Amino acid sequence: MTDKLDLIVIGAGMAGITAAKKCSNAGWSVAVVDELPYGGTCALRGCDPKKMLRAGAEAMEAAQRLSGKGIAGETRIDWPALMKHKESFTDPVPQSMESGLKEAGVRTFHGRTRFTAEDRIEIEDQGEIAFRHALIATGAKPRPLEFPGAEKLIDSTDFLNLAELPRRIVFVGGGYISFEFAHIAARAGAQVTILDRGARQLKMFDPDLVDMLLDRSRSAGIEIIDEAAIERVENADGAHRVVYRKADGTDTMEADLVVHGAGRVPSVDHLELGAAGIATEQGGVKVTPWLQSPSNSRIFAAGDAAASPGKPLTPVAVFEGKIAASNMLKDKRTEPDYTGVPSVVFTIPELARVGMLEEEARARGDVEVRLTDTSGWFSQKRLGESHAGAKVITAKDGKIFGAHMFGPDYAELINVFSLAIKLGLTAAQVKAMPAAYPTGASDIGSMF
Repeated sequence: MTDKLDLIVIGAGMAGITAAKKCSNAGWSVAVVDELPYGGTCALRGCDPKKMLRAGAEAMEAAQRLSGKGIAGETRIDWPALMKHKESFTDPVPQSMESGLKEAGVRTFHGRTRFTAEDRIEIEDQGEIAFRHALIATGAKPRPLEFPGAEKLIDSTDFLNLAELPRRIVFVGGGYISFEFAHIAARAGAQVTILDRGARQLKMFDPDLVDMLLDRSRSAGIEIIDEAAIERVENADGAHRVVYRKADGTDTMEADLVVHGAGRVPSVDHLELGAAGIATEQGGVKVTPWLQSPSNSRIFAAGDAAASPGKPLTPVAVFEGKIAASNMLKDKRTEPDYTGVPSVVFTIPELARVGMLEEEARARGDVEVRLTDTSGWFSQKRLGESHAGAKVITAKDGKIFGAHMFGPDYAELINVFSLAIKLGLTAAQVKAMPAAYPTGASDIGSMF
């Protein structure tokens, strides 16, 4: 191929698709290339399929909580049927995404890609393409593990495609992936263990509420072993033996399945960035505050592949993709605003945060912190939920610095606090909101 495109987008996830459509609609010649099916991690291998499976776990949990409170009989999860429910969403995504790009005038390519010069890429078995601009939006991949037997672990993508759910599962790592999948698997009847080398799990979330989540996880039958460094994973009579080290010595555990939940890193090492003079930082593409490579001005990056201040979240990838596209189109230096971006661990119930942690807010000066155990409130009582809490952090003038929540439907409620932080609202202004009653939002005023 001898084409010279205005823009080549590497990666067909939400950041890349958003930017490609925006630039094509502005009249640029644009192409997208990906070696994986179009749709990206969130739609195909992460957020969305995970929540499809969680729906079954939520129904199972709800029935158990209300057993003896009006609900009778035995409920169980049919894993293959639940997987088909998930596939009813994921299977149409790649074709739908690619069709949408073509309708927007974007050319689509499939194959492994690498840079061959500062203004060229090569698509495997298809030749080279020259470009004026390139957007790297290749997302992230599981962090490499270095202990013997690490190849025996499956990753999150494999878990989301399990035809059958094994009886004994060990999740390695104490982050989002391990906790979310552990809560699904436990409700589906598996014997679940989380092995984490750290002393504190879910470090990006409020420790008081994480403690509530750990207690709730254990009550759901999930074993959590912290400060456990895996030494090796070996075969054991058709299963796996996990050998791990704690301060008091070495121990072992047998499992039918071991799942990698120990974090993800930018997926850029296959691109041969050096051939285009593209600098890296913290494993991702080094970018200016406006998402441009400082070492090759033709290159921009967005989403998990970019070493930007943004968290590895889908909404961040989307608005970074939009801003990168706008900066390319207009030759501007607009910087993303990361204020008020919420994040959620979709356990059952869920753990949510937006804004600063308590320790971050206290470093700024005198603040007011309100930690409330909401487990006895009506919102939880009606569901039979035993664990729930909220922590709201405000300045003396009422400005909201952070909100942290653990409980049913708090993933929705955190969005109210997100908007408040984004708009700079005070606690008094939020409390003045007349919420429908009885709803979760009607509890907000009592959380300050």
